[in-house]
Amino acid sequence: MMSSIIYQILIEHAFAIFGFLLATYFIWRVLNEHRRPGGAISWILIIIFAPYIGVPLYFILGKRKWVRKAHSKIPLYSQSSIPQEKKNFINPVEKVLITAGAPQIRSADSIYLSLDGTEAYLQLLKLIASAKHYIYCTTFILGNDEVGKSIIDALTKKAKEGIKVYLLLDSLGCFYLPRKTIKPLTEAGGKVSFFLPILPLRRKWSANLRNHRKIVVIDGHTAIVGGMNLSENFMGPKPNPKRFLDCAVFITGEPVKDIEEIFLRDWEFSTDENISIYPEKKPEITSTTQHLKSLVQVVASGPDVPEDTIYDAILTACMEAKERIWILTPYFVPDEPILKTLILQIRAGVDVSILLPKVSNHITADYARGPAIRELLDNGANIWFYPKGMIHAKLLIFDRFLAITGSPNLDIRSMYLNFEIALFHYSPMEIDCISGWFSQLTNDSEMVKSLPANKLHIFLENLSSLIAPLI
Repeated sequence: MMSSIIYQILIEHAFAIFGFLLATYFIWRVLNEHRRPGGAISWILIIIFAPYIGVPLYFILGKRKWVRKAHSKIPLYSQSSIPQEKKNFINPVEKVLITAGAPQIRSADSIYLSLDGTEAYLQLLKLIASAKHYIYCTTFILGNDEVGKSIIDALTKKAKEGIKVYLLLDSLGCFYLPRKTIKPLTEAGGKVSFFLPILPLRRKWSANLRNHRKIVVIDGHTAIVGGMNLSENFMGPKPNPKRFLDCAVFITGEPVKDIEEIFLRDWEFSTDENISIYPEKKPEITSTTQHLKSLVQVVASGPDVPEDTIYDAILTACMEAKERIWILTPYFVPDEPILKTLILQIRAGVDVSILLPKVSNHITADYARGPAIRELLDNGANIWFYPKGMIHAKLLIFDRFLAITGSPNLDIRSMYLNFEIALFHYSPMEIDCISGWFSQLTNDSEMVKSLPANKLHIFLENLSSLIAPLI
């Protein structure tokens, strides 16, 4: 009896020592990854005070940037892609992006911002029908609804015609998508892959790192980038008052090459398949009106990019703005450097205006934004709540030198964790168009003067803010 008690005590001590060493190791990992203070503190606290939850949770969710040897995804940007010669940059934002390895500014033949889900849906189907060689498509959500099924039908029809169709879906965003929905496409010869399964049943998996990029490329000459997923919440054949307000950018010309490259790298990582490059998809540009074209820079950010390129560019643009910083985002959870920069710019006389949905589709994000909104209101920011439904569009405008569209939200997850894609618009024509839509939306919105809350509400805000780096 005594020996069994001693044996039990020894086993308990061994587990305690092992748990302590494991917790110590993961704390070291957190500190070694150079996380922002908010994220590091959140992880360290949960590992120390709830190690049986924190350690496995960090193992599943904690890794932010990939170790290339372990995950074998070719990085989008590398030091070898940085131009060594001196260059005259349009502004400091371009310089920050170029020195991080991002592609050069390109001349687009045409850019069209679709601000309506019905229009975007019909135009997407028209482009799919026009494909002569191949279609690349990646989305976070493919709906098991009329919209998702109709897009699969359109892709299936093209696959039956011999057009090469590649569809990349995020495993979390499409977790509940029945496989029978995409079966017609695969049976017709189209290829479908799910990006990073969330369960550790394969060599490449992650429950945390999500592909939030939305990309469609048709024959290498036309691309679509934006925030719209392929479901009835975002687009559809008829107007729907419950549909999210969103933006899709249709683009032709040189930037399509950079957008396509992002898809090809994602597909290669997901499938270990290298897609052949077709010579007919990249015609030479011989236009003599180059000065009239739109200047666009395609920027990706995520675990496959060494730096936090989109975040760094946004922070730089905030510091460079002299007249206005206009922000439209569904989820507003800025980290301390961006929040502090916005406050300092308000004090310097810059118009900081932020437009948010009055109620978003994520209650945690609505609570988490409270402290930042109060601090900005106290310093004189202009903040509007859109009362007519969910805004899912993501737009940022800085003076008249830059506007940003694409997939990233202004929150911790988009800035540091998700795979994202954005278009940086440097032409005044596009900037004015985006600014006009922002102004139109503010006319339909409620200006926020204060954000009252009771003790329970403030507690929930603080709790949501604490876990914001983890969600």
